[in-house]
Amino acid sequence: VQLQAFGGGSVQAGGSLRISCAASGQTFSSYDMAWFRQGPGKEREFVARITWGGITTYDASSVKGRFTISRDNAKNTVYLQMNSLKPEDTAVYYCAGWGPGASAYNYWGQGTQVTVSS
Repeated sequence: VQLQAFGGGSVQAGGSLRISCAASGQTFSSYDMAWFRQGPGKEREFVARITWGGITTYDASSVKGRFTISRDNAKNTVYLQMNSLKPEDTAVYYCAGWGPGASAYNYWGQGTQVTVSS
């Protein structure tokens, strides 16, 4: 599976943005998918996850209630809808896939930059 994230950009605080991650391959529907982010001078951190069955998990401390992860298996795409954006949400956002039988996220996209200005 190859992953390509896109849709990032610049937005003012309080605004919204939806980023997408398109996957190649025919087994996308069996993968758990996630979004991670890495802000300037920070380590990569978990943002949200959606299982192959559609169960979602969020990093409660930073994004729950503002971000929504979803997937469209017919389009081999996972989305992250980001609302009420804050400057601290500025980061490169990466999508990742966890295939059946894997012990970790074993597929990563190249990242898309999201910049939130105050």
